[in-house]
Amino acid sequence: MGDTFLINGLDDLQDAAKWLMAHIGEQRQLAFEGEMGAGKTTFIQAICRELGVTQEVTSPTFALVNEYSGTAGLVIYHFDFYRLNDPTEALDFGLEDYLSSEAMCLMEWSEKIAPFLPEDIFRVYLDVMPDQTRLLRLS
Repeated sequence: MGDTFLINGLDDLQDAAKWLMAHIGEQRQLAFEGEMGAGKTTFIQAICRELGVTQEVTSPTFALVNEYSGTAGLVIYHFDFYRLNDPTEALDFGLEDYLSSEAMCLMEWSEKIAPFLPEDIFRVYLDVMPDQTRLLRLS
């Protein structure tokens, strides 16, 4: 794939979310990767707005997963696996059920559960550039 979008600041986030939605097709499982502070949660907030979520979108760092309702009954699960010590912990809270559902699954720190991710997961990378802009990469 190799497509990129430069995010110059917060004002570009909604355009970046629209751009991403145009690139994912029917994919419903997205893995967001980037260093701490790259803006994964902030970008997921913009994606949720794009998907019609009206409730507050917050980081599920302690809860591990938050559920939101989007347009036309779309269910969106927002995961944050940062606090997991072992990938099997994700199985304990039903990861397989979430991934096999028809819901949109937006996953931060997905590398922590790599053994359980589907091979065809859509990967989204947020790279912090030297000038503090963000480069959104797809692969």
